[in-house]
Amino acid sequence: MIKYFAAREADVQATGRAIVTVKGMSLGIFHVDGQYYAWRNVCPHAGAPVCAGLTGGTTLPSNVYEYEFGCEGRILRCPWHGWEFDLTSGRHLADSSVKLRGFDVTVEDGDLYVWLAG
Repeated sequence: MIKYFAAREADVQATGRAIVTVKGMSLGIFHVDGQYYAWRNVCPHAGAPVCAGLTGGTTLPSNVYEYEFGCEGRILRCPWHGWEFDLTSGRHLADSSVKLRGFDVTVEDGDLYVWLAG
C-alpha cells in the first residue's frame, strides 16, 4: 500500500467533507466524531456519486408508533435513490452486506493521506 495526499485537514474540518481525486479515483473524505473516513465516490446500488449526498441522521429501530432519531452527522444519503450508509463503517443501513469501498486515512502535519494499492 502507498499513501497519497488527499486533502488538507483544515479544509475537511471546515465543511465535514471533501470530494477529491486521488490516483484517478473520486473519493469522499469525511470528518465524523473526530475521525477521518475515506469512501469511494460510487454508490454500490447504481453508481451514483454517493459522497455528494446529504449527511445527517436517521430513524432508529424503535417500538411501534415511536420514532427515535439518531446518528446525527454519521449517515450519508445517496443523492439518486436515498440509500443510507453509516459513514463510520460504510455499511448500508438496511442491508449490512452492502458496503461502500473504504480506504485508510492518516494525518501528518495537517495533511490527510489515503492508502491505496500501488
